[in-house]
Amino acid sequence: MPFVETPIKDLKIFEPRQFSDDRGYFFESYNQELFKQAGIQRNFVQDNESKSAFGTIRALHYQIEPFAQAKLVRVVKGKVLDVAVDLRENSSTYGQHFSILLSEENKTQIFIPRGFAHGFVALEEDTIFVYKCDNFYSKDHEGGIIYNDSTLNIDWQVAKDQIRLSDKDLLLPQLGKHKGFSSYK
Repeated sequence: MPFVETPIKDLKIFEPRQFSDDRGYFFESYNQELFKQAGIQRNFVQDNESKSAFGTIRALHYQIEPFAQAKLVRVVKGKVLDVAVDLRENSSTYGQHFSILLSEENKTQIFIPRGFAHGFVALEEDTIFVYKCDNFYSKDHEGGIIYNDSTLNIDWQVAKDQIRLSDKDLLLPQLGKHKGFSSYK
């Protein structure tokens, strides 16, 4: 099975099988039955895509109920450091984060369940990042954690003077001052 467990329960790495030859490559980026066999039964309803310059951090975002989202994320072009933070207050790994390199070369994906904050940093110019969501976006239900939260101490692998952030992301609160996920297990 092409799934790898992470140290955080329910957060799973998906390594699709690739077929390459002198013409290029083929791989199945999503197969509902394969994901179901791995215990992931989500009805994805929205696909999103972003293009980012080197050093762009898009983080750490989440949606609360009734618009919480599970995501399946991957890189089409370039490379990112992808980060997921467990915000499920009843979880033994609450407040812990997991990071992984996703790239157009490795085709690796990560499934991020509901109850997590998520973000990434572009490690190459013109990085294209795509993700499936199992719920629709709602501005009134969005939240976030500041990228440089001292409790999380995330190494974004980019020099401070090369980091690019939106004005909105600069105003996000520290961990513990976010909207909670006490209903998640």
